[in-house]
Amino acid sequence: MKNYIKTLSLSILLVFMGCSNLEEDPKSILAPEGFFTTYNDVEASIFGIYGRMTSDVAWGGEFTQALLLLSDIVDVGQTGAASQNFEINEFRATPEHYYSRIIWTRAYDIINAANTAIQGAQQIDVDEDLKLRLEAEARALRAINYFTYAQVFGDMPYFDEPVSEISKALKIEKTLEAEIYAKVVEDLEFAFVEGRLPNVYAGGSKTRVTRGTVATVLAAVHLVQENWQAAYDNAKWVIDNKATFGYDLVSDYQDLFNAEKQDGIAEHILAVDFLGQVRHSDNDDTMSPLTGVGGVSGNAGGWSIIVPSMDVYDDWDDQDYRKGVAFDTTVINGNGEEIHYLDFPRLKRPHIAKYNRFMGNSNGSGRRSDFNYAVFRYAEVLLIAAEALNEVSGPTAEAQGYVNQIRARARIWPTGVSTFPPDVDGTGLTKESFLNIVMEERRLELSFEYKRWFDIRRRKLGDEVFKGSNSLEPQPNFNSSTHYVLPIPQSELDVNPNITQNPGY
Repeated sequence: MKNYIKTLSLSILLVFMGCSNLEEDPKSILAPEGFFTTYNDVEASIFGIYGRMTSDVAWGGEFTQALLLLSDIVDVGQTGAASQNFEINEFRATPEHYYSRIIWTRAYDIINAANTAIQGAQQIDVDEDLKLRLEAEARALRAINYFTYAQVFGDMPYFDEPVSEISKALKIEKTLEAEIYAKVVEDLEFAFVEGRLPNVYAGGSKTRVTRGTVATVLAAVHLVQENWQAAYDNAKWVIDNKATFGYDLVSDYQDLFNAEKQDGIAEHILAVDFLGQVRHSDNDDTMSPLTGVGGVSGNAGGWSIIVPSMDVYDDWDDQDYRKGVAFDTTVINGNGEEIHYLDFPRLKRPHIAKYNRFMGNSNGSGRRSDFNYAVFRYAEVLLIAAEALNEVSGPTAEAQGYVNQIRARARIWPTGVSTFPPDVDGTGLTKESFLNIVMEERRLELSFEYKRWFDIRRRKLGDEVFKGSNSLEPQPNFNSSTHYVLPIPQSELDVNPNITQNPGY
């Protein structure tokens, strides 16, 4: 379904933004004063926030591609790829860099849409509970996006109301990252108040924010801030109430990456939902062709842009079912012929399969698919609980049990249950050794799901994973004093002298 949105962004007017799989057409978002009069007006503007997240420059490919390239589990595969891919992958980005510019612009486009919806919710004349429900959803979305983008840029300007006068926006200074997180927590706690957000939506949809989503994001924010007890408490609350929200680990790991099985899937806590074969300025996901096999015909084909190194593939034990889900070592071309990776035309390596094997209704090479990309899923909640509890109490049986739940699912193959990976052996475990287990489990369980860079950043693992003797993707340019954030776009510095560049750029 095509929906078009108009919004005032931080520094430019963007038009024809869209969203997918939503019931109402989002309204124009220029200024809330006098525009919003009904509940439906504000709800439609909230759908516009989701629409901006459902785009190629957000969760559809450009932003997520950048997150993958920043991590230590993929490399640029195709030698003819655009220069910006090599630059970000090799930590050579400058303030003029393509990814910094488009990520920054879309971040504030989303945030401005959220601020507009919040103000609209506060102004309409409807029942107070309905107003609070709308405001809670919009504030939760603002929080999710500020949390996400602050982990990319660090200190950023913080807007808590719509940008209606560009001159004012161009005088604002940056807010410290820690202060942004405090505001994020404030928004989430507002949204978490019982009764403000639903526990479930009709049909079990996982593509809108629920109270369970809010608790999950609170856990993740506190984890980044090293507020270990709060991270554990929120994750444990989600675990204890999973039945209320319809959360659980699905039995077959492959189902998480099958577009035909993703709608309402139990493991998703929040997903960004694309609509197959619909093209407009949003709803254009490109992850399948980005990770697909270059030079191969049919849906398995693609561009070989984002491809793991052989070390990433070889390091993963073949006994782990998740490895077979994560990688394609053979593909079927448009003629029905099976091709082994040693015969791939452009790059003779295993490719990422998570977004290219079961993309549902899509165009050639899987572009504009039916995929639902998970922003958070239940397995991550278990891993947050394990990591946070370990910091509070050490490697307790409870903490080990959360990891073992995930490992137990990894032993379930379509042909039967294996014995690998085994449960965590608690003998002689220390806090440090168990932390290493949890971080490795995150790397495997959430492989290629845009989480690894955030883990590297928050645990300051850059020197180890890019320069250490066991590096799976050596990147000698990495500098820990600079490269845990992207540069702020030079275009923003040019128009606002109150914004300072991130150190080292």
